[in-house]
Amino acid sequence: LLETSPGVAEVTFVEKEPAERHTIISWEQKNSCILPEDLKNFYLMTDGFQMTWSVKTDDTPMPLGSMVINSVSKLCRLEGSSMYSLPNAPTLADLEDDTDEEGNGDKPEKPHFDSRSLIFELDPCNGNGKVCLVYKHAKPVVSPDTEIWFLDRALYWHFLTKTFTAYYRLLITHLGLPQWQYAFTSYGVSPQAKQWFNMYKPITINTALLSEEADSFVNKLDPNKVFKSKNKTPVMKKKPPSQPAGSQKSHTSMTSTKTSSLTGNSSRK
Repeated sequence: LLETSPGVAEVTFVEKEPAERHTIISWEQKNSCILPEDLKNFYLMTDGFQMTWSVKTDDTPMPLGSMVINSVSKLCRLEGSSMYSLPNAPTLADLEDDTDEEGNGDKPEKPHFDSRSLIFELDPCNGNGKVCLVYKHAKPVVSPDTEIWFLDRALYWHFLTKTFTAYYRLLITHLGLPQWQYAFTSYGVSPQAKQWFNMYKPITINTALLSEEADSFVNKLDPNKVFKSKNKTPVMKKKPPSQPAGSQKSHTSMTSTKTSSLTGNSSRK
C-alpha cells in the first residue's frame, strides 16, 4: 500500500529473527512479571518490528513514516530513580499527585510512576512521546492484566488499547505517520501532522479529525479579561485657563498698537 502511494520512496522493512524462549523467560524473571500472551507470541515470531518510509521533496527523500516495536532487550522499564547522581534530584515518582482523578466516569485509572505500576517502553515515537506496556497494579503482587498507554512529552498519560494486538493494528493502519498517537489525545494532532494525514490518510481514520474549522487556529482573546489587572484610569489633560474677555481685548489692542508703530517707523526710514 505504501509503495503504491504517490511520492512515497524508500520503504524499508527490517527483518528480525524470532526471540529465543529463554530470553523471554529471563526478562520475566528479571522484571518479576509475565508478558501478555499476544506480545509473547509476537516476540516468538520476530524480536521487534521496524518499518520506515520516506517522501520525495524536490527529488530528495525525506524520512516521514516510522513503525517501531522494541525488541525484548530494549523493552526497558521507565524507572522512578533519579537521572542524576545528586541525592535529592527529582524523579518521575515526584510527579505523582494524590489529587488526580482516578477512574472517574468512563476514564480508566491512569498509570503511576512510583512502585504501584510497572511501565515498559514499547515505542520511543521518534521523541514525540512514548508508547508503553503498563502493569497498573504491581502491589502486593504484579497483576497479569496489561494495557497500552501513550505518555506525551508533557508527561501526561493517554489510554490507547487494552491489548498489544489492538495496538499493533493501530500502528499498522496509521502507516507510522508522525505524531499519530496524538489523535487519541484530547488536543489532537498538530497542524503539520494534520497536513501529512490529509496527504496519506490512514486506513481507518475519523474524518472529523481532518476537518478544519474556520476559527480552529485563531486565538480568541478578550482584551477586557487579558488586561483586566492592567487597566489604568485615563489621565485627563488639563486645559489652559481661559483668559477673561477684557484681558484678551487689551492684549489684542496692545499687539495692534505695536504693529502700527513698527510699520510707521519702517516707513519713516
